[in-house]
Amino acid sequence: MTDVYNMISKDKQYRTRDGREVRIYSTDTEHKFDGVHGATKEIHGWELTAWGRNGMKDISGIQHSRSDLIEVKPRIKRTYFVNLYNPPEGESILYLRHEQAMANRKDGWVGCAKIKIDIEEGEQQV
Repeated sequence: MTDVYNMISKDKQYRTRDGREVRIYSTDTEHKFDGVHGATKEIHGWELTAWGRNGMKDISGIQHSRSDLIEVKPRIKRTYFVNLYNPPEGESILYLRHEQAMANRKDGWVGCAKIKIDIEEGEQQV
């Protein structure tokens, strides 16, 4: 069985399941039903609250709550440039700058595509 003690960390960023901003103040209290103390950002301001050590409002884990904690992972945002050829070349190289792509054009070049990457850390897109 997985140990749920201290699964929530003050070193990570969280939001509630329904998207509200969260501040974590303490993760080391002994009580398993409200072992994590913090606040949620509400319309009127910050409201104190507590969660189980696993970040759930309902410690039984049977029903998800809109107030359960969800880790917010960093987003990776990058822009690349790739030269397109007709007929397609067997190799494509991503360049960090448009000028690099333009300086490395070969015969059959038809254009340069700008590719924007915006992905959550650890996410796989196919």
